[in-house]
Amino acid sequence: MAPKMRAYNGFLSGLFIIICALIWLLNLKNSTERVRPLPIPSEYQADLPGCLAIINGDLEGARFRLEQLMKPGETKTLHTKFDPAVTKDCKAYVRRRGFIPAPLSVEEQNFPIAYSMVIHEKVEMFERLLRAIYHPQNIYCVHVDKKSSQDFLHAVNAIVSCFPNVFIASKLETIVYGTWYRVQADLNCMKDLLHKPVQWKYLLNTCGADLPIKTNAEMVMALQTLNGRNSLESEATNDDKKDRWKYHFKVSDQIIQTNVLKSPPPISTPMYQGNAYFVVTREFVRHVIEDPEIQTFLEWEKDTYSPDEHLWATLQRMPSVPGSQPPNDKYDASDMNSIARLVKWGYLEGDIRKGAPYAPCRGTHRRSICLFGVGDLHWLFQQQHLMANKFDPEVNNISIRCIEAYLNFKSWRDG
Repeated sequence: MAPKMRAYNGFLSGLFIIICALIWLLNLKNSTERVRPLPIPSEYQADLPGCLAIINGDLEGARFRLEQLMKPGETKTLHTKFDPAVTKDCKAYVRRRGFIPAPLSVEEQNFPIAYSMVIHEKVEMFERLLRAIYHPQNIYCVHVDKKSSQDFLHAVNAIVSCFPNVFIASKLETIVYGTWYRVQADLNCMKDLLHKPVQWKYLLNTCGADLPIKTNAEMVMALQTLNGRNSLESEATNDDKKDRWKYHFKVSDQIIQTNVLKSPPPISTPMYQGNAYFVVTREFVRHVIEDPEIQTFLEWEKDTYSPDEHLWATLQRMPSVPGSQPPNDKYDASDMNSIARLVKWGYLEGDIRKGAPYAPCRGTHRRSICLFGVGDLHWLFQQQHLMANKFDPEVNNISIRCIEAYLNFKSWRDG
């Protein structure tokens, strides 16, 4: 081939490569383009300056802004009574309520998260929690307590009907506090989620008093950092809690301890204590649902007290379970050292300089747990946890409004 022809062919090849690279870069730009989330209602956007001052610890600014937040007309909730009719036009409902309409990044789109949401009352709080964690690439299983009112169930069904990736669990339980049925609700969602086409990476479980304290992008980053490990509270069992699984408990409309000793746990590793909340991999969920040894253990757990406070913690320390940690005290993890749930227990609050794990609650308490007030927000957003508990719009609506406005702002800002 003549030198001029070789040079011309080389030029064409180089030009072709450049054009392909430009097309690839253009496609990459389009695929990574972030969309601005639709703003949450204007009353919440108006909260942002005051909430930023509070969250950033600007005490003088926070004091002034808090007075502004509490002015008449600015303290109302999103809606005091949910009307299912607002969901008849789903497109308008989703837009008005400010749900995220599209994945905000390729990283988030490629890392879908699953949620098990166990609820029983306060449809407004359910809607606000769903909106705070909702992204169209994720998937959400909603378990409604069979004791819930028909109005509540009807309202939840109306909300769920507007989202293709949100569904009611196929099997619902009547949940009695401290019994197996709280675990069974999550197990029912686990089974349903495994059969959905969305290839989610991690599962988080929530209740109706939870809110996120991380954006979805921050959650994805945290879960990627786990690199296939689970994160949940799992510690050696205190002696005063061993009776919870040493004795048989009877369940009716309440749970009652008997004097009948149970057989030893049908596992080769020790029992551990923790709480009801977890961050676990898809492989963990599949193993729990399918493994014969785990099924035997689950059956044994059914007549124990508060099995959600020792079952998940124990599974996390079984070497055969995906994403678990070894059954050695070096791997004990308190609720503060996992990322599943941030809680302030009243009996642990105190002076940090004297050894307390955290300062006193700035809101109020319910069953010894802090209902976070605005004074807790600066501390709350300094923690590594993905979710926090507890919140109640009838008690601390301003702190909920601040979390909503702040997370929406961060999602937009980081885009």
